[in-house]
Amino acid sequence: MVSPRALFSIALADGRTLELGARTLVMGILNVTPDSFADGGLRMDPDRAVADALRMIEDGVDILDVGGESTRPGARAVPADEEWRRIAPLLDRLRGRVEIPISIDTYKAEVAEKAIAAGAAIVNDVSGLTFDPLLAGVVARTGAAIVLMHHRGRSDTMYARAEYQDVVRDVIDELAERGAAARDAGIAADRIIYDPGIGFAKRAEHSMAVLAGFSSFAALGRPILSGPSRKSFMKTALGDVPPGERVWGTAAAVTASVLAGAHLVRVHDVREMVQVVRVADAIRAAALGEV
Repeated sequence: MVSPRALFSIALADGRTLELGARTLVMGILNVTPDSFADGGLRMDPDRAVADALRMIEDGVDILDVGGESTRPGARAVPADEEWRRIAPLLDRLRGRVEIPISIDTYKAEVAEKAIAAGAAIVNDVSGLTFDPLLAGVVARTGAAIVLMHHRGRSDTMYARAEYQDVVRDVIDELAERGAAARDAGIAADRIIYDPGIGFAKRAEHSMAVLAGFSSFAALGRPILSGPSRKSFMKTALGDVPPGERVWGTAAAVTASVLAGAHLVRVHDVREMVQVVRVADAIRAAALGEV
């Protein structure tokens, strides 16, 4: 089923506005971590990370999402100073060289504040403002946009909390609660984006159900981000395929997300997924009579 998609204007920390809905935007993942599940720490070298960022831009990415701590299942948390040490050189080298918005993938207030001062305009928080009580204040004060992702527990406990009556309904309700908490903390409603958290505190069947019911998240009344890229839930359909070989599976999940109304998709394989998104958007437009 092809679903309509509302139009939104998102105010960013750098004073610009992000227009969402006319087409699906692609967020490219730049993990600067030694233990990333998807790239194995290849971007710990800042020069390599910058080169990859510039290549993503050439390939058509709309937003760069920079992260310095892995949040994969079982990953260990790192101190804020270590997380900042990893990402600071990359942000420093990107500043003034890229025109697209930069997102900082962190749940730590200290890291977010420094990253915004260094040019980041969006905070992508996997915890939905539940891990660090100071983060909401930083986002509100700096005027950053924020992605609130659905999550339960930490990396080492999230699967133990993957119990749902109706996963889509439950995730919608819990995201609505996080949105209310964000607004109560002073974050403007027009700066909030929701992410249903595919693969986080969800078994494979839950992630598949979230994708199957993705159009329902429009009920939240805000832009929706989909992040299925290379995740392990695909193994139920693909078999024991390593993350780097899940590009085609990711393409299927991205297509499903676009047709169901996702405003943004967060991906590793930018060149391939930009093509997927453009074709899926064209199909979507034709189905809705927008061409």
